[in-house]
Amino acid sequence: MSNQQKLMTADTPLLSPATLSAAKVGTLRPGYDRDRLRTGIVHLGLGAFVRAHQALYTEDLLATEPGDWGMTGISLQRPDQRDRLMPQGRLYTALQKDASGVSARIVGCLNSVMVAAEDPVAVVEAMADPSIRIVSLTVTEKGYCIDPATGRLQEHHPDIQHDLEYPGEPRTAVGFILAALERRRDAGMAPFTVLCCDNLPSNGHLLASLVSDFAALRDCGLATWVERYAAFPSTMVDRIVPATTTEDIAEAARLTGLADAAPVVHEPYRQWVIEDRFIDNSRPRWERVGAELVSDVAPYEHMKLRLLNGAHSALAYLGYLAGHETIADTMADPALRLYVEGLWQEIIPVVPAPPGTDLSSYAKTLLERFSNPAIRHRTWQIAMDGSQKLPQRLLSTVRERLAPNVDLPRIALAVAAWLRYVGGTDERGREIDVRDPLAAHLRAVLDRAGEAPQDRVRAVLGIEAIFGPDLPRDPRFENALTSAYTQLLTRGARNAAAELSSFAGV
Repeated sequence: MSNQQKLMTADTPLLSPATLSAAKVGTLRPGYDRDRLRTGIVHLGLGAFVRAHQALYTEDLLATEPGDWGMTGISLQRPDQRDRLMPQGRLYTALQKDASGVSARIVGCLNSVMVAAEDPVAVVEAMADPSIRIVSLTVTEKGYCIDPATGRLQEHHPDIQHDLEYPGEPRTAVGFILAALERRRDAGMAPFTVLCCDNLPSNGHLLASLVSDFAALRDCGLATWVERYAAFPSTMVDRIVPATTTEDIAEAARLTGLADAAPVVHEPYRQWVIEDRFIDNSRPRWERVGAELVSDVAPYEHMKLRLLNGAHSALAYLGYLAGHETIADTMADPALRLYVEGLWQEIIPVVPAPPGTDLSSYAKTLLERFSNPAIRHRTWQIAMDGSQKLPQRLLSTVRERLAPNVDLPRIALAVAAWLRYVGGTDERGREIDVRDPLAAHLRAVLDRAGEAPQDRVRAVLGIEAIFGPDLPRDPRFENALTSAYTQLLTRGARNAAAELSSFAGV
């Protein structure tokens, strides 16, 4: 039991299977027999998002249609989640928040929690077990060891090199997947379906290529088997899940009457679009509880990456620079609210709408979701790993706006705000805690460039891993970015955004 749990249990009983029946009236509890639930899914990357999204779809389905779809959650590196969840019998509270209030439900579909770094062999064995039909992932962009310049496996990454040398004791998600698939092949078993749930374009196809690249480095015969028999359906996931705070932990205890060290917080909205391509069609019937099973996920993920994720990143950088702690605070600023409405006007013309979807209505829904005062989604949190996110969320739109020679002042301002942010100093001269795989390199590039806006823009544009070979050679983008960056330096984030809205009459 953690120190935090010991402190909480001084006044409130700890959430556990033994205390579950004592939860306060109004708390939704697992509607199935947990003792009879067998595991059919292993999930890599047991963060807050999967516990507030995929696990809740599964929980909903189990309540109406019991089946062997319990989940084993794998933390790849840190033991924190395991240490919080195991003393609670792997139960946790999901708090749904909006302007009308908060509701609590206790989730029970986690059958086991493991830490890969402590016992990688046991994790491979768990994944290779014949009862496992699906291995799903939420390991974030940086967890895939992708070479940003090529979109292929970064084979010289030290962890990939380790996994090549010690294939039975992997460190990476790709390494674990291939090690378990190899066990299945060698045992004459069918592979499991690999279900990527991270915000990456064509995430299933991307992961398939990464696993294929890794397999080819190890064993061409294994690579052929994976390509022929394994399935990597693409998905699009959507739900705002902010980091859990000490206040959220206290609120979970107040609502349920039970102390929970591992609650998650989420908004009411959720969406999960899944390519219906599973080994032997063996999967939970998630469509019965709201998921969308489709033949092509691409239009949905394209819409979400550009309109939601692109706007989220833009608001994170501009909002942080303007002194706003959360996205809701940023949306309460009239200048930035008008800015994001104008930003969507730049993005929508180059986004094909999914079947039956009106993009303007979708943007209005996003406006409401971003404005939810009960969801404290910190701008600093969303600003993390920008070098990995920028190419998909904003730079693809830049390319598509430049193709017909259409202006992009608001998109340029978003990219400029990222550039201002990774410089490491905010508008008040305070240091920014920049969390990014390329943070040190970005800071060094900017320090060498000097203070002139055009020199700083050109220096960062030269990082091909972010901007590719094309954008640095396009004077239209360089000029737009330099102008936006200069505005940020001279007028500040809020005024730069306000001037754009005023100028355009938005």
